[in-house]
Amino acid sequence: MFKSLLAAIACAFAMLSGNAMAQGKELKIGVIYDLTGPFADSGSYGAYLGAKYAIDIINERGGVEGYKIKPIYADAQSKVEVAINEAERLLNQEKVDVILGLYSSSQCIPLSQKVEQAKKLLWAGTCTSAAVFKDRGLKYTFRVMTDSDQFGPASCGLLNSVSKSKLGKDPKDLKVALIYEDGPYGVGSTAGLESACKGYGMQVVLKEGYSASTPDLSSLVTKLKRANADVILHTGQSQDVFLFLRQAKSQNLKWSALIGHGGAYGQIDKLYATFKDDVDYIFDTEPVGAQILDQSKMAPGLPDLVKEITKRYKADVKNNNVVSPTLSMGFNSAWVFFNDVVPRAIKKYGGVDPEALRKAALDTDIPDGGTIQGTGVKFYPAGHRMEGQNERATMPIVQYEKGESQLVWPVSIRTKEPVVPVPKGTAYAP
Repeated sequence: MFKSLLAAIACAFAMLSGNAMAQGKELKIGVIYDLTGPFADSGSYGAYLGAKYAIDIINERGGVEGYKIKPIYADAQSKVEVAINEAERLLNQEKVDVILGLYSSSQCIPLSQKVEQAKKLLWAGTCTSAAVFKDRGLKYTFRVMTDSDQFGPASCGLLNSVSKSKLGKDPKDLKVALIYEDGPYGVGSTAGLESACKGYGMQVVLKEGYSASTPDLSSLVTKLKRANADVILHTGQSQDVFLFLRQAKSQNLKWSALIGHGGAYGQIDKLYATFKDDVDYIFDTEPVGAQILDQSKMAPGLPDLVKEITKRYKADVKNNNVVSPTLSMGFNSAWVFFNDVVPRAIKKYGGVDPEALRKAALDTDIPDGGTIQGTGVKFYPAGHRMEGQNERATMPIVQYEKGESQLVWPVSIRTKEPVVPVPKGTAYAP
């Protein structure tokens, strides 16, 4: 009897110890976004909040398979060297196995190499340059979001579809100007835009880069006026976008359409606060905020997530109900990792070490409509020139009108037809 009692006590103690150990398990994550500096205003802060909400919600629900997510947040301060230093601190001092985030491609490219050498995992956030992955053979870097090579087919595809019907010109007679910040993001995006637009036969009448930190773009605006382009395709960051719009207005630059590509063009609240109705009819090509999608086409449970993160964002930011699209980008990327990849790594590959997470990521197979941004997720495999990039990511286009984002491209998901050319009587109408 006594031996049986001792055995029962030992068994109970073992169970309690096991539960305590399970409850004590942690997945330590280094989260790097720009919380200060120009990148913060152009979307990085919204992406950070999205990632934070994903972690908070996961932990509120009890964690992942007995693991609590322990985030260690770092501010890259809109500087490449700070991002690298913070990543090294997180990897070497904090001993994280995963870096999640990064807004700028200029940070992602060098950092991905450092993470690769350490055989840790980089789960890239909103940095979109195709150069992050192209022909680099990265084994431990993954990205749910779109890549910059998709800007061209989207923006030029839209132009091709409206050239004759709305502008009265064959695509071969359409004059396009390409302007861009001269970092990896702008250069890579513009190369894809040039190739795609020329593929439709359009005339590229100006292609000009500039430093994103330039204090003056008046000479560029003068060149645009001389080029007399029908359409301007602009890939900028933050302050340079505001500077361009300000100087374009003061120098009386006209266009039939202006298409921006992320950066400050995605920050509708800040654009309207600065330029008021002048923002009407500007386009932005980038992944959209989940709140403007047809949520009836989303997988079960996702519309509730959209409502929840929107509620949290409005409580934190209090910006008259306008929600940054980068909130959805940051959340979506993190949610796929914590809700799809991490559980598989634990159950199928035995833990949350970088190798288990890498294998689990390669198994990801989320169909279209399976994420809050309406896309699916399937990463290009080893040997592909874009290994680690999500092959199911898509690039929508919105157009601003009366302070709201209207989804105009692609046709299959649009909620409104694009308005082209800019209506008479508006600031930039020819």
